Amino acid sequence: EKRFGGGRVAEKAATGITEQLVSLGFESDRLKTGTPPRIDGRSLDYSKMEEQKGDIEITGFSYLDQPLPKKQRSCWISYTNSTVHDILKTGFDRSPMFAGRIEGTGPRYCPSIEDKINRFAERDRHQLFIEPEGWNTVEIYVNGFSTSLPEEVQYEALRMVPGFEKVKMFRPGYAIEYDYFPPTQLRFSLETKLIQNLFFAGQINGTTGYEEAACQGLMAGINAHLKINEKAPFVLKRSEAYIGVLIDDLINKGTDEPYRMFTSRAEFRTLLRQDNADIRLTPKSFQLGLAKKERMRKVEQKQKEVTAIKQTLSELSIEPGEINDFLQQISSSPITEKQKAEKILLRPSIELKDLVSNVLRIREKLETYPVESKEQASIQIKYSTYIQKEKDLVEKMSQMEELQIPDSFDYRKLVSLGNEAREKLTRIRPATLGQASRISGINPSDVQILMVYMGR
Repeated sequence: EKRFGGGRVAEKAATGITEQLVSLGFESDRLKTGTPPRIDGRSLDYSKMEEQKGDIEITGFSYLDQPLPKKQRSCWISYTNSTVHDILKTGFDRSPMFAGRIEGTGPRYCPSIEDKINRFAERDRHQLFIEPEGWNTVEIYVNGFSTSLPEEVQYEALRMVPGFEKVKMFRPGYAIEYDYFPPTQLRFSLETKLIQNLFFAGQINGTTGYEEAACQGLMAGINAHLKINEKAPFVLKRSEAYIGVLIDDLINKGTDEPYRMFTSRAEFRTLLRQDNADIRLTPKSFQLGLAKKERMRKVEQKQKEVTAIKQTLSELSIEPGEINDFLQQISSSPITEKQKAEKILLRPSIELKDLVSNVLRIREKLETYPVESKEQASIQIKYSTYIQKEKDLVEKMSQMEELQIPDSFDYRKLVSLGNEAREKLTRIRPATLGQASRISGINPSDVQILMVYMGR
């Protein structure tokens, strides 16, 4: 019922930027998203909900020695019901997102509660995640209840959710419509093709999500610094980081809906693991001057330890009498002669920690190594065949990445290309043959035509 301009939470809208950029030749469009209501956690009855406790083993996100939290806050699960749905339906005609007054495309994987009730009419309930906003607030984020319905409809419906009977609402859910600039207008450095020294990062490029925005801001900042210092841009490949996948997707394929980074979008998932992010990216960060010596030293030490552990396991032979009792306990075939520890570790039911716990000689040789190094060594041994296959594929693909296409290349001269291919190649202007091959609508025969022409 209410409609007003705004920026980020508690900030004013930025006005005139879109119009100015369009006047300079940029193409813009609209996207939409929604938020759930924010609730006073003290007004909820958690005894009627399912508790979702935090991880028993806390690993954290940092590779540095950070203190782990001594306690955690639980999330909770509750559900809507047919009464909740009936109340919500009374306001459907007044929902700007549902009724079409906001026309932008919304996030495919985070539909509003109105959309869920309408699209999945056969379901009599939908899951809600009750998430505390932090340690120093009583505010609750009701994940799964994204909505733009009138405030009184939201409130009445929420009161019918188990545990929400006496709910107090800090602010209702609301819809957001915003401008974005199709990211095919960018270079891989996130600098715009039209205007030198202008970089775009975040929702302006059509992405949604905190991590998606943060990684683009990081890359744009790095490349802006490199540009003013007249250095080559820093670009992560698809085989090096999920950031590389995200930026490559945006620039080659564009997006007409809010883009979220799913692991399924990456073709090199065996290489892009969370357990090796420090090994993959710290050397690059250190080279740029971002990572400090302490962080680089830790990575180098870890790599030495991993190499040493792998060598120990490849050289150490285990006698049947040392391990058969354990193998029988886990219903794994006993060994009849000496076997290398590395070969025994390849069995699906055996982890390195099992060998350390049950084979004295392995324990004596490995007990001083940190858990992270032992885990990394174990992963590299167990998945070595798959990792190597993926590295071979990366090598094959990289040959196309090295074939540079001049920025001045005139695709209109290639009469053998179809109209769609010519139009897309002219608009996106891929830097390499590999990039050209990933553009939506470019088929293998188009790439071959390019290869032939460039070979002349």
